[in-house]
Amino acid sequence: MRPALLLTAGLLILATSLIAAVYLWSPHANLRVTIGPPGSPAYRFVTAFAAVTEANHPRVRIKLVPVADLAASAETIEDHTADLAIVRSDAVVPSNGTTIAILRRDVIAFVVPAKSAIDKISGLAGKTIGIPQGPLQTYNEQTLDSILSYYDIPPKSVKRVFLSLAEIGVAVAEKRVAAVFTVGPMAPGEAVDVVNAIKVATRGPPSILAIDEAEAINKRFPGLESIDVPAGAFRGRPPVPSDSVTTLAITYRFAAPNSMLDAVAGAIARSIFKTKTQMMAKTPLANQIEAPDPDDKNPVLPVHTGVANYLNSGEQSFFDEFQQYIYLGGMALSLGGSAIALLIGRLRSKKSEADLRQIDRLIELADKALMAQNASELKVLEEELNGIISWFVKGQASGTTDSAAFTIAISHAQHAIEKQRAVLHQEKAAPTRTASSEE
Repeated sequence: MRPALLLTAGLLILATSLIAAVYLWSPHANLRVTIGPPGSPAYRFVTAFAAVTEANHPRVRIKLVPVADLAASAETIEDHTADLAIVRSDAVVPSNGTTIAILRRDVIAFVVPAKSAIDKISGLAGKTIGIPQGPLQTYNEQTLDSILSYYDIPPKSVKRVFLSLAEIGVAVAEKRVAAVFTVGPMAPGEAVDVVNAIKVATRGPPSILAIDEAEAINKRFPGLESIDVPAGAFRGRPPVPSDSVTTLAITYRFAAPNSMLDAVAGAIARSIFKTKTQMMAKTPLANQIEAPDPDDKNPVLPVHTGVANYLNSGEQSFFDEFQQYIYLGGMALSLGGSAIALLIGRLRSKKSEADLRQIDRLIELADKALMAQNASELKVLEEELNGIISWFVKGQASGTTDSAAFTIAISHAQHAIEKQRAVLHQEKAAPTRTASSEE
């Protein structure tokens, strides 16, 4: 096969491969997302997220990565075995983690019964605190220890007991616990259930201890944020709390590695916020989804730059953006193909010009041969002809010359040289024959 054809075939194969690669790369992704044990809030939320995402983006596939707990979930971001993981801000946090979306914001509440003598956190020293039983009780206890340490209260000086929801109200009413430490949303959930249980058992609305030092605690423990709980946030009649209270909160976040492309991170965030209503139809947990503050400088789980860019400028989605990339890529391939065709055309044109020059030279050799006056001139022309024949033979071997045209031109030049050589030979022999006849 001639080199020009090989080059053309190679370029066509390359162009086809590039188009196929663009097609496969465009709006097509597999997202690995951690999911908690069946029945857990994390399981219900991620299941809804996966169903809605795949319904809205058919070329996106969600691969669920089962994890046993929050620590294992965070580890998947550390070792890059998941693209998205649910992470709790005050628990184990991946060092390379960034925030895509806030899935839930839980209030930390120290609940004390009505008419309790304890009105400050410092008053808990030496007391017994109840903690609701559940899969998160260990993390909640660790958070309690962090808060107590800020107030210089040795964790060992505060006894804690883990109680079921049914036991909490009775334990408070019987004064076996002085307060209950609960972590839950300002919506149906653990905190609301604890408040209601204490209210029913003690026949009076409990109180929420204020944490006026919440901002300072956040400086020491970035996973704990200051939050103002409005009156009646935990329901009840009369409302609990009875007035706005400053306390702390933790967040559950969709975290991604900081190495995730900005376009991908922004697209995931956009999809989550745009489909929140659809997810709410599958689980009420989605009602608590919120966008992170793009200016948040939290050193624990900073907002991913791609998400910040989207929130600040409303960038189009990853899928829309990549459709544009496909269009631009198609234009680039088209322009590239045109340039390649032009280049091949020019190469062929230059080759044709070179061939024509050689053919013209062969015709000139034939004309000069017919006008040669002696054998020496013919010898010079024949040597040049041999050089052209050598060039032609090499071209034939590499497939770069047109054999038909050259064969005719070479034959024409050879015939002219041989014909003139015969004429000169005859002219040289003629005087000899004339002299012989005269004698």
